[in-house]
Amino acid sequence: MGAISNLFGYILNFIYKFVQNYGVSIILFSILLKLILLPLSIKQQKTMKKTAKIQVKVKELQEKYKNDQMKMNQEMMDLYKKENMSPFSGCLTSIIQIVLLFAMFGLVRNPLTYMKKIDTTTIENYKNEIRQEVGENSISTNYPEISIVKYVNENKEKNDAAYINMNFLGLDLSSVPQENIKDPKVYIIPILYVLTSMISMKISTNTTQKNNKDKKILEKENKEVKKEQEELDMAEQMTKNMSWFMPIMAVSISIIAPLGLALYWLVNNILMIFERLILNKILDSKEEA
Repeated sequence: MGAISNLFGYILNFIYKFVQNYGVSIILFSILLKLILLPLSIKQQKTMKKTAKIQVKVKELQEKYKNDQMKMNQEMMDLYKKENMSPFSGCLTSIIQIVLLFAMFGLVRNPLTYMKKIDTTTIENYKNEIRQEVGENSISTNYPEISIVKYVNENKEKNDAAYINMNFLGLDLSSVPQENIKDPKVYIIPILYVLTSMISMKISTNTTQKNNKDKKILEKENKEVKKEQEELDMAEQMTKNMSWFMPIMAVSISIIAPLGLALYWLVNNILMIFERLILNKILDSKEEA
Protein backbone atom coordinates (compact mmCIF):
# COMPACT_ATOMS: atom_id res chain seq x y z
CA MET A 1 0.00 0.00 0.00
CA GLY A 2 3.00 2.26 0.42
CA ALA A 3 3.23 3.00 -3.30
CA ILE A 4 -0.42 4.11 -3.41
CA SER A 5 -0.01 6.16 -0.22
CA ASN A 6 3.03 7.79 -1.81
CA LEU A 7 1.05 8.67 -4.96
CA PHE A 8 -1.83 10.06 -2.91
CA GLY A 9 0.73 12.07 -0.93
CA TYR A 10 1.95 13.84 -4.07
CA ILE A 11 -1.61 14.82 -4.99
CA LEU A 12 -2.57 15.89 -1.46
CA ASN A 13 0.59 17.99 -1.06
CA PHE A 14 0.02 19.64 -4.46
CA ILE A 15 -3.46 20.70 -3.31
CA TYR A 16 -2.16 21.77 0.10
CA LYS A 17 0.33 24.18 -1.45
CA PHE A 18 -2.61 26.15 -2.86
CA VAL A 19 -5.10 26.04 0.04
CA GLN A 20 -2.65 25.81 2.99
CA ASN A 21 -5.14 23.79 5.05
CA TYR A 22 -4.99 20.04 5.65
CA GLY A 23 -8.76 19.62 6.02
CA VAL A 24 -9.64 21.56 2.87
CA SER A 25 -6.95 19.61 1.01
CA ILE A 26 -8.54 16.30 2.07
CA ILE A 27 -11.97 17.50 0.91
CA LEU A 28 -10.67 18.56 -2.51
CA PHE A 29 -8.64 15.34 -2.78
CA SER A 30 -11.77 13.30 -2.00
CA ILE A 31 -13.74 15.10 -4.71
CA LEU A 32 -10.94 14.56 -7.24
CA LEU A 33 -10.70 10.85 -6.38
CA LYS A 34 -14.47 10.46 -6.66
CA LEU A 35 -14.44 12.03 -10.12
CA ILE A 36 -11.65 9.68 -11.23
CA LEU A 37 -13.62 6.67 -9.99
CA LEU A 38 -16.94 7.92 -11.40
CA PRO A 39 -16.97 5.49 -14.39
CA LEU A 40 -16.55 2.59 -11.97
CA SER A 41 -19.36 3.96 -9.78
CA ILE A 42 -21.68 4.21 -12.77
CA LYS A 43 -20.89 0.63 -13.74
CA GLN A 44 -21.47 -0.54 -10.16
CA GLN A 45 -24.84 1.23 -9.99
CA LYS A 46 -25.94 -0.36 -13.25
CA THR A 47 -24.80 -3.76 -12.00
CA MET A 48 -26.77 -3.38 -8.77
CA LYS A 49 -29.94 -2.61 -10.67
CA LYS A 50 -29.44 -5.42 -13.16
CA THR A 51 -28.55 -7.93 -10.43
CA ALA A 52 -31.74 -7.14 -8.54
CA LYS A 53 -33.81 -7.60 -11.67
CA ILE A 54 -32.44 -10.99 -12.72
CA GLN A 55 -32.93 -12.52 -9.27
CA VAL A 56 -36.45 -13.54 -10.27
CA LYS A 57 -35.00 -15.42 -13.26
CA VAL A 58 -32.38 -17.04 -11.04
CA LYS A 59 -35.08 -18.37 -8.72
CA GLU A 60 -37.06 -19.69 -11.64
CA LEU A 61 -34.01 -21.62 -12.84
CA GLN A 62 -33.36 -22.98 -9.37
CA GLU A 63 -36.94 -24.19 -9.14
CA LYS A 64 -36.99 -25.61 -12.65
CA TYR A 65 -33.71 -27.54 -12.35
CA LYS A 66 -33.77 -28.30 -8.63
CA ASN A 67 -33.08 -31.97 -9.32
CA ASP A 68 -30.26 -31.36 -11.78
CA GLN A 69 -27.48 -29.31 -10.19
CA MET A 70 -25.19 -29.36 -13.23
CA LYS A 71 -27.95 -28.23 -15.57
CA MET A 72 -28.97 -25.48 -13.16
CA ASN A 73 -25.42 -24.16 -12.90
CA GLN A 74 -25.06 -24.19 -16.68
CA GLU A 75 -28.34 -22.35 -17.16
CA MET A 76 -27.38 -19.75 -14.57
CA MET A 77 -24.02 -19.17 -16.24
CA ASP A 78 -25.82 -18.79 -19.57
CA LEU A 79 -28.15 -16.27 -17.94
CA TYR A 80 -25.29 -14.18 -16.62
CA LYS A 81 -23.59 -14.40 -20.02
CA LYS A 82 -26.77 -13.35 -21.80
CA GLU A 83 -27.20 -10.40 -19.45
CA ASN A 84 -23.50 -9.54 -19.90
CA MET A 85 -22.86 -9.89 -16.17
CA SER A 86 -20.52 -11.68 -13.83
CA PRO A 87 -21.65 -13.26 -10.54
CA PHE A 88 -18.61 -11.64 -8.95
CA SER A 89 -19.02 -8.20 -10.55
CA GLY A 90 -19.39 -6.52 -7.15
CA CYS A 91 -16.06 -7.82 -5.85
CA LEU A 92 -13.92 -5.30 -7.73
CA THR A 93 -15.55 -2.32 -6.04
CA SER A 94 -15.12 -3.89 -2.59
CA ILE A 95 -11.45 -4.61 -3.29
CA ILE A 96 -10.84 -1.03 -4.44
CA GLN A 97 -12.54 0.34 -1.31
CA ILE A 98 -10.32 -1.77 0.94
CA VAL A 99 -7.18 -0.71 -0.97
CA LEU A 100 -8.15 2.97 -0.68
CA LEU A 101 -8.92 2.52 3.02
CA PHE A 102 -5.47 1.21 3.90
CA ALA A 103 -3.69 3.58 1.50
CA MET A 104 -5.35 6.60 3.13
CA PHE A 105 -4.62 5.19 6.59
CA GLY A 106 -0.94 5.02 5.68
CA LEU A 107 -1.05 8.57 4.33
CA VAL A 108 -2.63 10.21 7.40
CA ARG A 109 -0.48 8.09 9.73
CA ASN A 110 2.75 9.21 8.04
CA PRO A 111 2.08 12.65 6.51
CA LEU A 112 5.74 13.67 6.65
CA THR A 113 6.87 10.60 4.69
CA TYR A 114 4.10 10.45 2.08
CA MET A 115 2.84 14.03 1.87
CA LYS A 116 5.81 16.21 2.75
CA LYS A 117 8.37 13.73 1.34
CA ILE A 118 10.75 14.22 4.28
CA ASP A 119 13.52 11.63 4.45
CA THR A 120 13.95 9.16 7.31
CA THR A 121 17.11 10.84 8.66
CA THR A 122 15.38 14.21 9.03
CA ILE A 123 12.41 12.58 10.74
CA GLU A 124 14.74 10.89 13.21
CA ASN A 125 16.41 14.24 13.91
CA TYR A 126 12.99 15.72 14.72
CA LYS A 127 12.31 12.81 17.10
CA ASN A 128 15.63 13.31 18.91
CA GLU A 129 14.99 17.05 19.23
CA ILE A 130 11.53 16.43 20.73
CA ARG A 131 12.87 13.82 23.17
CA GLN A 132 15.54 16.23 24.37
CA GLU A 133 13.19 19.18 24.83
CA VAL A 134 9.96 17.49 25.92
CA GLY A 135 10.91 14.05 27.21
CA GLU A 136 11.49 10.44 26.20
CA ASN A 137 7.79 9.55 26.21
CA SER A 138 6.72 12.54 24.11
CA ILE A 139 6.72 10.59 20.83
CA SER A 140 3.63 8.49 20.12
CA THR A 141 4.46 4.84 19.52
CA ASN A 142 1.71 4.41 16.93
CA TYR A 143 1.91 7.84 15.28
CA PRO A 144 5.42 9.27 15.66
CA GLU A 145 5.05 11.57 12.64
CA ILE A 146 1.82 13.00 14.04
CA SER A 147 3.74 13.80 17.25
CA ILE A 148 6.34 15.63 15.17
CA VAL A 149 3.65 17.64 13.34
CA LYS A 150 2.05 18.63 16.65
CA TYR A 151 5.41 19.71 18.06
CA VAL A 152 6.38 21.70 14.96
CA ASN A 153 2.98 23.40 14.77
CA GLU A 154 3.33 24.54 18.40
CA ASN A 155 7.02 25.46 18.49
CA LYS A 156 8.25 26.21 14.97
CA GLU A 157 7.61 28.71 12.22
CA LYS A 158 5.07 28.02 9.48
CA ASN A 159 7.83 27.75 6.90
CA ASP A 160 9.31 24.71 8.69
CA ALA A 161 9.41 21.66 6.39
CA ALA A 162 7.32 19.58 8.80
CA TYR A 163 4.65 22.23 9.40
CA ILE A 164 1.12 21.21 8.34
CA ASN A 165 -1.92 23.33 9.17
CA MET A 166 -4.14 20.70 10.81
CA ASN A 167 -6.77 23.14 12.14
CA PHE A 168 -10.10 22.62 10.38
CA LEU A 169 -13.21 24.43 11.63
CA GLY A 170 -11.87 24.38 15.16
CA LEU A 171 -10.92 20.70 15.01
CA ASP A 172 -7.35 19.41 15.20
CA LEU A 173 -7.16 16.76 12.47
CA SER A 174 -3.99 15.34 14.02
CA SER A 175 -5.95 14.31 17.13
CA VAL A 176 -6.59 10.61 17.74
CA PRO A 177 -9.94 9.88 19.50
CA GLN A 178 -8.43 6.96 21.41
CA GLU A 179 -5.73 9.24 22.83
CA ASN A 180 -8.12 12.15 23.56
CA ILE A 181 -11.09 10.36 25.10
CA LYS A 182 -12.09 13.30 27.32
CA ASP A 183 -12.23 15.76 24.42
CA PRO A 184 -15.80 15.68 23.01
CA LYS A 185 -14.74 17.38 19.76
CA VAL A 186 -12.81 14.31 18.58
CA TYR A 187 -16.10 12.40 18.24
CA ILE A 188 -17.84 14.91 15.94
CA ILE A 189 -16.45 13.61 12.64
CA PRO A 190 -16.77 9.86 13.49
CA ILE A 191 -20.41 10.41 14.58
CA LEU A 192 -21.19 12.31 11.37
CA TYR A 193 -19.58 9.45 9.46
CA VAL A 194 -21.86 6.92 11.16
CA LEU A 195 -24.95 9.02 10.35
CA THR A 196 -24.00 9.44 6.69
CA SER A 197 -23.24 5.70 6.47
CA MET A 198 -26.77 4.94 7.67
CA ILE A 199 -28.22 7.31 5.08
CA SER A 200 -26.09 5.75 2.34
CA MET A 201 -27.17 2.23 3.34
CA LYS A 202 -30.81 3.33 3.41
CA ILE A 203 -30.54 4.63 -0.15
CA SER A 204 -28.96 1.35 -1.29
CA THR A 205 -31.68 -0.67 0.45
CA ASN A 206 -34.46 1.40 -1.11
CA THR A 207 -32.90 0.95 -4.55
CA THR A 208 -32.74 -2.82 -4.10
CA GLN A 209 -36.33 -3.01 -2.84
CA LYS A 210 -37.56 -0.90 -5.74
CA ASN A 211 -35.92 -3.19 -8.28
CA ASN A 212 -37.11 -6.36 -6.55
CA LYS A 213 -40.88 -5.96 -6.99
CA ASP A 214 -41.07 -8.86 -9.41
CA LYS A 215 -39.10 -11.04 -7.03
CA LYS A 216 -41.48 -10.29 -4.17
CA ILE A 217 -44.49 -11.12 -6.33
CA LEU A 218 -42.94 -14.45 -7.24
CA GLU A 219 -42.27 -15.24 -3.59
CA LYS A 220 -45.92 -14.58 -2.71
CA GLU A 221 -47.12 -16.89 -5.46
CA ASN A 222 -44.93 -19.75 -4.23
CA LYS A 223 -46.54 -20.98 -1.02
CA GLU A 224 -43.84 -23.52 -0.30
CA VAL A 225 -40.41 -22.28 0.67
CA LYS A 226 -37.95 -24.18 -1.45
CA LYS A 227 -34.47 -25.09 -0.34
CA GLU A 228 -32.92 -23.30 -3.29
CA GLN A 229 -34.86 -20.14 -2.46
CA GLU A 230 -33.66 -20.29 1.12
CA GLU A 231 -30.08 -20.60 -0.08
CA LEU A 232 -30.48 -17.62 -2.38
CA ASP A 233 -32.09 -15.55 0.37
CA MET A 234 -29.19 -16.50 2.63
CA ALA A 235 -26.72 -15.34 -0.01
CA GLU A 236 -28.61 -12.08 -0.39
CA GLN A 237 -28.59 -11.58 3.37
CA MET A 238 -24.83 -12.18 3.42
CA THR A 239 -24.44 -9.52 0.74
CA LYS A 240 -26.41 -7.07 2.86
CA ASN A 241 -24.30 -7.91 5.89
CA MET A 242 -21.11 -7.41 3.90
CA SER A 243 -22.35 -3.96 2.87
CA TRP A 244 -22.15 -3.01 6.55
CA PHE A 245 -18.64 -4.40 6.90
CA MET A 246 -16.83 -1.38 5.43
CA PRO A 247 -18.61 1.26 7.59
CA ILE A 248 -18.09 -0.79 10.76
CA MET A 249 -14.42 -1.35 9.97
CA ALA A 250 -14.00 2.32 9.06
CA VAL A 251 -15.54 3.49 12.34
CA SER A 252 -13.30 1.10 14.28
CA ILE A 253 -10.19 2.42 12.56
CA SER A 254 -11.29 6.08 12.81
CA ILE A 255 -11.30 5.73 16.61
CA ILE A 256 -7.63 4.75 16.65
CA ALA A 257 -6.50 6.92 13.70
CA PRO A 258 -5.99 10.69 13.33
CA LEU A 259 -9.16 12.64 12.51
CA GLY A 260 -7.85 13.39 9.02
CA LEU A 261 -8.77 9.83 8.02
CA ALA A 262 -12.29 10.13 9.46
CA LEU A 263 -12.75 13.41 7.55
CA TYR A 264 -11.81 11.68 4.29
CA TRP A 265 -14.38 8.93 4.91
CA LEU A 266 -17.04 11.47 5.92
CA VAL A 267 -16.55 13.51 2.75
CA ASN A 268 -16.48 10.32 0.68
CA ASN A 269 -19.79 9.24 2.25
CA ILE A 270 -21.46 12.58 1.50
CA LEU A 271 -20.24 12.47 -2.09
CA MET A 272 -21.45 8.86 -2.41
CA ILE A 273 -24.95 9.82 -1.21
CA PHE A 274 -25.30 12.56 -3.83
CA GLU A 275 -23.73 10.31 -6.44
CA ARG A 276 -26.21 7.48 -5.84
CA LEU A 277 -29.21 9.82 -5.80
CA ILE A 278 -28.18 11.44 -9.08
CA LEU A 279 -27.21 8.18 -10.80
CA ASN A 280 -30.45 6.48 -9.67
CA LYS A 281 -32.48 9.31 -11.13
CA ILE A 282 -30.58 9.25 -14.43
CA LEU A 283 -30.72 5.45 -14.79
CA ASP A 284 -34.41 5.32 -13.86
CA SER A 285 -35.17 8.00 -16.45
CA LYS A 286 -33.35 5.99 -19.12
CA GLU A 287 -35.29 2.84 -18.19
CA GLU A 288 -38.61 4.68 -18.40
CA ALA A 289 -37.64 6.13 -21.79
